[in-house]
Amino acid sequence: MLLAGEDWRRTFDAMQQEAWRLETLPVYRVPQEKEAIRRFLAGEPVTREATQPWYDRVKAYVASGRSVGRVHIVQQPLSDYLRFEFEHYRHNVEAGEAIRILDVTNRPNPLDRVQDFWMFDWSRIVLMHYEPDGTQISREVYEGAPEPFREYQRIALAESVPFEEYVKGLVD
Repeated sequence: MLLAGEDWRRTFDAMQQEAWRLETLPVYRVPQEKEAIRRFLAGEPVTREATQPWYDRVKAYVASGRSVGRVHIVQQPLSDYLRFEFEHYRHNVEAGEAIRILDVTNRPNPLDRVQDFWMFDWSRIVLMHYEPDGTQISREVYEGAPEPFREYQRIALAESVPFEEYVKGLVD
């Protein structure tokens, strides 16, 4: 089953304990972000107001006792998109999202060939399908057993570092 629009929003709102994401791409092509990326690359900061809808949702989930987290697999040098996304992450962390970075620049990727996904309450998996350039194709509810995705989460968490720790070590 494919998820879009309000069905996608309801998937988040229905979670009881946790929404968690694995991100594997250096670029996500999101048409709504095109102008914001252009401004960022021209030197404008990414303000919290620019991230407000997600910021507010995360704050509400956390205030209700639920958690939102992700691990993003990256390789240096960071793409322009990742630098842009990291500015969003700063605000997401402030809202309460647990973001971690798994840098595979000088080591094998322990999750090589694992595609992007969201996992809700360790049981409902939504596979994120993308074109090679990072353009989203669809979101698909996975009908199989969730155990492999729980293991991917375990590995990602064990092999990554908190976002704030990672960015302290970045050299411009």
